[in-house]
Amino acid sequence: MQPNAEQLDSYRAQLGCNFPQIADVFANCMADAQAQLSAEGLDDYLTQARFLGKMGRGPEPALIFLQEWPRIASLVGEDALSPVIAAARLINKSPNGDAIAPFLQALAAVARRLPTQAHMRQFLDVSLHLMERTSTSIHGIHKTYPSPSLAIFFEKTPQLLELLSLQGLSNWVNYGIRNYSHHPEQQREYFSLSSADSRAVLQRERHGTLLMDHIRVLDLYLRALWQDADVLVPYSTAFDTQRQPMPYFDAMGIRLPDVYDERAGISGLDRYRAALAHIAAHRRWSTAIFGDNFSPAQRMAIECFEDARVEALAMREYPGLRRIFMALHPNPAEGACNPATHSCLRHRLAMLSRALFNPPARFQDVKISDWVQRFHALLALGDSSTAEIAGLALSYLGKTRLQSDQLPNTWFADTEVDYRDDNRHLWRFHELSDDEEMFDAPSQTLSKEELESLPPRHYPEWDYTSQTFRPDWVSLYERLHPSGNAADIDGLLTKHSALSKQLKRLLDLLKPQNKVRLRYQEDGSELDLDVAIRSLIDLRAGSQPDARINMSHTTDGRSIAVTLLLDLSQSLNERARGSEQTVLQLSQEAVSLLAWAVQQLGDPLAIAGFHSNTRHDVRYLHLKGFGESWGDEVKARIAAMQAGYSTRMGAAMRHAAHTLRTQQADKKLLLVLTDGQPSDIDVHDERLLIEDAHQAVRELDQQGIFTYCINLDASADAYVSDIFGRQYTVIDNIARLPEQLPKLFMALTR
Repeated sequence: MQPNAEQLDSYRAQLGCNFPQIADVFANCMADAQAQLSAEGLDDYLTQARFLGKMGRGPEPALIFLQEWPRIASLVGEDALSPVIAAARLINKSPNGDAIAPFLQALAAVARRLPTQAHMRQFLDVSLHLMERTSTSIHGIHKTYPSPSLAIFFEKTPQLLELLSLQGLSNWVNYGIRNYSHHPEQQREYFSLSSADSRAVLQRERHGTLLMDHIRVLDLYLRALWQDADVLVPYSTAFDTQRQPMPYFDAMGIRLPDVYDERAGISGLDRYRAALAHIAAHRRWSTAIFGDNFSPAQRMAIECFEDARVEALAMREYPGLRRIFMALHPNPAEGACNPATHSCLRHRLAMLSRALFNPPARFQDVKISDWVQRFHALLALGDSSTAEIAGLALSYLGKTRLQSDQLPNTWFADTEVDYRDDNRHLWRFHELSDDEEMFDAPSQTLSKEELESLPPRHYPEWDYTSQTFRPDWVSLYERLHPSGNAADIDGLLTKHSALSKQLKRLLDLLKPQNKVRLRYQEDGSELDLDVAIRSLIDLRAGSQPDARINMSHTTDGRSIAVTLLLDLSQSLNERARGSEQTVLQLSQEAVSLLAWAVQQLGDPLAIAGFHSNTRHDVRYLHLKGFGESWGDEVKARIAAMQAGYSTRMGAAMRHAAHTLRTQQADKKLLLVLTDGQPSDIDVHDERLLIEDAHQAVRELDQQGIFTYCINLDASADAYVSDIFGRQYTVIDNIARLPEQLPKLFMALTR
């Protein structure tokens, strides 16, 4: 109810503002306030609006407050006004007065997402903390310059709260403060969600299944089940508010949403699998057709039938897909769309689409039953084709089209199948050019090398200046190392035969001598007489005898798994000090002797090399796996070792630990063989990668992995202790290996 003239005059006097912008809406604002606020709340409402109007920031703060506060108070309570105005006063006293209007504008979104006073106070604390940490001072006493990001943060608050919990928002803000508080331009980019780092942290704090966390699993799924491979590229569903994009693929890769939540009992990961299965089915069975002469309605019908065809073929090959497709496909109700007011073509096609792979028991519309039967009769003859199914779709549209299909209002409810792609790959157009191909047909088979390559793993990197991790900062690619001539390694071992014999005697002392008897074995090395006699007595007494009458022996006292991680950076090509050999050649000899020695001890051993070309390309090369023996295949890979690029050690160590920690061993050892300190061409602070490697050592220690460095650089003491502490040995001459190696293993097996 609108207040009367006398009340309005009283309210205007209490407000004390004569801004024309406020006068135009004041009566409506007061009517809203009377309906939602108590008498005391109404009095406080006008008092605080008066303050906002007289603090010298123009009409906007008071106008926003008058319009928004009644709704906010109805959500969070009138008592929230006191901390809100206290925050506004603090902002006004700082150089950030221009942020008051965005602050007040953001409160409505905050109240909708955080409808308690406790949550509102926490949001205000986060905001004031951001203001305090990012506003700067010349003399260190009073804040002189405004925060570059506070107003931007308030403008983005509605969008952020749609994606993050309050704790996630706090984590996202704190990361930006720690890393960009002294870089105004980068700070603006971060809080405006323009920088890649900002979006990466945002995705880390989001709920749901993130594509970047499962890209490796999904890539392997695509390769194993569909014999297909492509780059999986996430697109954001958070920043495109006008039109949500759909999955699609082109020459640059397969594009999928960056995050999927669970829906209809289907996990986010299975939703990704459904989308990939649909796309892979198109890539296998669909061919592009010319669409110049088709109307939009005809193209829509063709796409519907073709989507159903490739899904039917996919379910024929993998029947388990039916459960996922059925759960995710909308189930529009017959008669939900009124043809008198809406175009129902999309609705009819959605009903038909579901019926084509999940026919209901009985159709009220006999036309649907007829087209389902024709569709399955066509597929019963084989795989059919895109051109053939297009003919069926055009026939369907011609016989079922209604005059109301031309209406401008289209019925969209329960018609969007969000795991399907946008079908851009189905169409080619003459009008563009005879020479320009609009459809890049994917190869139907992949080469052995393509199938053996693996998608990247993403690892964080430690920034010691801000004491935080940069999420998904490093992309690591792993593959099997190429092979060379295994005889070259045999030659190296022959060259050091005397050394090997001396080493063999020392290693024999390290081998555990204690034997443990394992009784009650069905298969064993000898008969367990006590059990055998008892079984014979049971047999003669008519009882079921125990078949476990054998025993075997195992060695007690040693359970160690070892990963040897080799630095294969460019510096290995340099000639070693005091030697005619390069560091790479010394590394090959050290690796060969060490691998031979560990093999003599019988410990599980894996060998890998690494080098890097910026954070986007860290290469991890497998030389020997835990399940491989020390044979010609492994020797051939070591013989082919080549050096190049740089040394991003932290990411390689984290990846090596990924496999090592799965080994069933009491002790797990990561040996790092290197000739220099961590470095890369995109890092200008030499301490950055040293500190990151040190942080990786700490992480591995928390996982129960002991890290030890064998360094071939004579001047390594200047930096290696900063990374490994006392857990290192410097070897600048291969002749010192027999002396150092037994000491290392004795220390590990005490």
